Amino acid sequence: MRHFLLRGFGVAGLNVRHCHQSAWSRHGAVRKVEVDLGERKLEISTGKLARFADGSAVVQLGDTSVMVTAVSRTKPASAQFMPLVVDYRQKAAAAGRIPTNHLRRELGTTDTEILTSRLIDRSIRPLFPAGYFYDTQVVCNLLAVDGVNDPDVLAINGASAALTLSDIPWNGPIGAVRMGLVDREFVVNPTRKEMASSTLNLVVAGAPHSQVVMMEAAADNVLQQDFCHAIKLGVKHTQQIILGLQQLAREHGVSKRTPAKLFTAVPEMVEHARQLASDKIYAVFTDFSHDKISRDEAINEVRLVTETQIKEKYPQAESYEVIEAFNTVSKEIFRNLVLNEYRRCDGRDLTSLRDISCDVDIFKPLHGSALFQRGQTQVLCTVTFDSIESSIKRDPITTALR
Repeated sequence: MRHFLLRGFGVAGLNVRHCHQSAWSRHGAVRKVEVDLGERKLEISTGKLARFADGSAVVQLGDTSVMVTAVSRTKPASAQFMPLVVDYRQKAAAAGRIPTNHLRRELGTTDTEILTSRLIDRSIRPLFPAGYFYDTQVVCNLLAVDGVNDPDVLAINGASAALTLSDIPWNGPIGAVRMGLVDREFVVNPTRKEMASSTLNLVVAGAPHSQVVMMEAAADNVLQQDFCHAIKLGVKHTQQIILGLQQLAREHGVSKRTPAKLFTAVPEMVEHARQLASDKIYAVFTDFSHDKISRDEAINEVRLVTETQIKEKYPQAESYEVIEAFNTVSKEIFRNLVLNEYRRCDGRDLTSLRDISCDVDIFKPLHGSALFQRGQTQVLCTVTFDSIESSIKRDPITTALR
């Protein structure tokens, strides 16, 4: 630091923020809350680790612990979208093992880490303020795993806690649970052993007032009423987590920062776009003769004309305002078409499937090949058989626990 100061640099030149004494004293106190989930308790704590982060939390269930940190820049990004990065990492050391690859080191990101990162992203992204285009990063590190409790749901709750306890603008908190169905009984956050015999694997994230933010599920011939009941039961338990996080935030004394700028269109501009384009957009979305490409082309034609007319009336408007004005109207019409008229833009109702076709044994030299097509979406799959010695364990945590 002395070297930087002698050369005329200050802390401001490093593009970091001072951590004032009041912040140190606030974060120095370790606070935690316990939430009863069935027969076990979920523990959420903050203030002990990662004090330089905007927000941090450690979530523990049994002996599985995940630490999550959240940071966000105070200056807007150049991107015209929410630049959110969620990075979930699990190392073999969390299971008390050394990586089993030939280098004996942690290598690139695994499929499990990527999918878990996406799970967290989908849970927290919708609750950022509209037009919040500031670089934001949420990092989840698996600290310890007991082989009984899966860490992915803990990571979602940890991300919610870190954002809630930070000064980052975010309209949370949320809570997340996994629901299993074992011997016709619903289980909240089932163990790995229970999941082996469960016919349902449902992860649900809920917001306050019992609103569903994200769902991901796999099931084996589960009845519709059972699936719906699992969602309701899961959302009910997420509310307990939310209450715990709200209590922790009050004790922590959280105050959210005010963004320097939100990249949204002013209401007058949105209303002008609505008058100009709503009928045209509705006509495109209800013209069921369109396919995906022709529909996109038709919408883009309406977009170009509308944006030109908006710029004529608002010559001082910035480009993002014009774009957001049209996007707001387009989203409104699409949403109303689905929720009020129960129609999709291709003419199907809410329960109809697109035409499905399947072809097999397409390429004779391969062990197996198939083409699956639904509407205009295609998946070409091939299968290859090889010896057991050629196999590799893709998930180091699962490998370490065996």
